[in-house]
Amino acid sequence: MNLMGNLQQFGRSLMLPTITLPVAAILLRIGDLPWDQIGLPRMGEILILAGQAIFTYLPFIFAIGVALGLTESASIAAMAALVGYYIFTSLTRSFLGSGFELGVSGGIMIGLVAALSYNRFKNIRLPEYIQFFGGPRFVPLFTALVTLALSMLFIMIGPTLQKGLEYFGQFLLGTGGFGTFIYGVLYRLLVPSGLHHILNNFFWFQLGSYERGGDEGIVFGDLPRFFAGDPTAGVYMAGLYPIMMFALPAIALAIVQEAREDLKPKIRITFFSAALASILTGVSEPIEFAFLFAAPYLFVIHAFLSGAAMWIAYELDIHHGFAYSAGAIDYLINYHLSNNALLLLPIGLAYGAVYYVLFRWAIRRFQIPTPGREEGSQLEEFADDIPYRAPLIVQALGGKQNIVKIEACITRLRLTLANDRMMDINALKGLGAAGTIRLGGGNVQVVFGTFSELIREEMINVLRKDVVQVLFQSPMQGRMIPLAEVPDPIFAGKIVGGGVAFLPERGELLSPVAGTIVHLHPAMHAIGLQTEEGLEVLLHIGINTSDLPGKWFHAAVQVGDVVEPGQLLIRFNHAKIKQHAKSLATPMVITNSERVRSWSFAPFNHVKKGQKSVMSVVLKELTKDNNLGGGTTGA
Repeated sequence: MNLMGNLQQFGRSLMLPTITLPVAAILLRIGDLPWDQIGLPRMGEILILAGQAIFTYLPFIFAIGVALGLTESASIAAMAALVGYYIFTSLTRSFLGSGFELGVSGGIMIGLVAALSYNRFKNIRLPEYIQFFGGPRFVPLFTALVTLALSMLFIMIGPTLQKGLEYFGQFLLGTGGFGTFIYGVLYRLLVPSGLHHILNNFFWFQLGSYERGGDEGIVFGDLPRFFAGDPTAGVYMAGLYPIMMFALPAIALAIVQEAREDLKPKIRITFFSAALASILTGVSEPIEFAFLFAAPYLFVIHAFLSGAAMWIAYELDIHHGFAYSAGAIDYLINYHLSNNALLLLPIGLAYGAVYYVLFRWAIRRFQIPTPGREEGSQLEEFADDIPYRAPLIVQALGGKQNIVKIEACITRLRLTLANDRMMDINALKGLGAAGTIRLGGGNVQVVFGTFSELIREEMINVLRKDVVQVLFQSPMQGRMIPLAEVPDPIFAGKIVGGGVAFLPERGELLSPVAGTIVHLHPAMHAIGLQTEEGLEVLLHIGINTSDLPGKWFHAAVQVGDVVEPGQLLIRFNHAKIKQHAKSLATPMVITNSERVRSWSFAPFNHVKKGQKSVMSVVLKELTKDNNLGGGTTGA
């Protein structure tokens, strides 16, 4: 795995511990309600203490979360991280006192040690007489020893390191509004790669310190300081609210307004849902990826405007924070801790107007192919279809053997592929991906929005299943349609067999699968092939085309030829056939459909020729009455 791959995995691991923060925010907000007025004066205190406990033990949570995130949720690594951090804090506090505190950074460091120890020694073999401590059981022991060495190192350099961190933090805080501007720009520019989590971790969980009253200790970072009541905290979060709650929804509205009229209803549903997610929860990637790849210069402008929002909030002395992201839910829950937060609303409205005008003008002026402006470009909401699309997504990523590792964060799949060149970006786009990012070394990210975790789970089910699956590519460029829309009762009624159909844009028919040509109609308008699994596939160019002149069809193969997916089968005169045939609809059917246990279809929209993942079938187990015999018939 290369550097970018390691960084993206590390960035994902930092997201896992933050899941606990909304719980803390909710507890603190509910605890702040007037419980004494309903005769429960201690309830508020209990809830506040419960919420503060999460921030108190946040370094422990990060130690465990990082260890889990970097080891595919290995429990032994999490236990090793917990033990290691207890050792580290006990030793450093005993020798350096409570004045030395690395906070979340210390937890991350120990979590990394535990994860690296697990990945290196989980399969270690020791001499037989001490093999009890071999394998995963060696990980806590090794982690403890490394932590002991690190503790001794920090006991020696701790005071100097502490002063260095304080000076660096004071320097960054001293940059004032310009510092928040730089942070805002970098934050937005790093979103496509997923590395913004690493940047955020420093600013939100390490920058600045605040000493709480009594024996509650010191908290570090803009986010914990905000929830601890530090009046200077919240400057690295407040400026994100106008972007998430107003600017990004305005982009969504602009995209809907600029969509084609025939696609606008579907685009409206999709992007209004994305806008609502951004407004309420601050999840921004589904909207940002809708224009990132089509117009990267707009994304750069978006990044600088985001930085400007941070600077404006700083100059107006606005302090606001969030436990999850800068959405309306966090805005309202944490409003009681904020300062001048009402000013964020007019700033947001102004930003929304600017973004709406800017993006509508840019989309129209530069003909940017945002979703809805071209066939097949729309983002899709497909919660109910995820189990059916998962096999197709696996194929679009190059198949089971090409997927080395699969993870997911809130809005994207994070994958390591054996060969990222085998990935079919057009197929992924057709299956609902907003965009794909190659990070090198086989590390890729595929943005599916908030369904990414559900997609990952279904993909893992596909990868684990020991079934016979046949995957089909698009045999032509055009639009894929259900068989029911073919203007012929034989095909539409699935009397010949199940499958799909295509409305071609060009006069080329390609092989959708690997197989052997077993039938070629004399008129050359229909061809049959058999896969090695025994499936009999019929491809029929147009409806009522058997009586058309044979010179309009030219076969590139003959019976007995072995063909590969994407290989040319037949060229045909698209213009003549379109003029004289009843329809150009071209069915692709499996004539021995009794062999099929389940079907999966990509969305019925525009496809490229040779595009992977348009159809997938899982076969039934063979029985004595269900063999591979038989032949494909022409039509």
